[in-house]
Amino acid sequence: MKEIYLAGGCFWGVEEYFSRINGVIDTEVGYANGTVESPTYQQVCTGTTGHSETTYIKYDEKEISLEALLERFFRIIDPTLLNRQGGDIGNQYRTGIYYIDESDLETINRIISDVQKKYEKPIVTEVKELVCFYEAEDYHQDYLKKNPGGYCHVDMNA
Repeated sequence: MKEIYLAGGCFWGVEEYFSRINGVIDTEVGYANGTVESPTYQQVCTGTTGHSETTYIKYDEKEISLEALLERFFRIIDPTLLNRQGGDIGNQYRTGIYYIDESDLETINRIISDVQKKYEKPIVTEVKELVCFYEAEDYHQDYLKKNPGGYCHVDMNA
């Protein structure tokens, strides 16, 4: 099994979207690459912790490749927007790809280069090694499964 962490704005929709993809074994939402240990949602929302709302994705690379996951990721975000997606604004809503396996970096950079050709503005999705990830509160996990009419900026059919 392989793992990748993707930040695409509000994590509720990102998690739900990826949980529906064959080959994705597990998803979990949390806060990545900030400066506060074990932050709360309220702390992250202040914009002072440096964390992004992020979805952990565990996948079976025999069923789906990192390339295919990233292609789908770029279908549901606007990678040229800084610190916002949909109606959500703030640095916790920035887009990011956080890797734990350095060998994934080549694929990540190649996909971003390909996606950049579709945009006039530069892609601002950050690509960084995962420094930290703290699981979000229970009520955020599988939020849209528990609240099917809940807010979501992600097109689930993308």
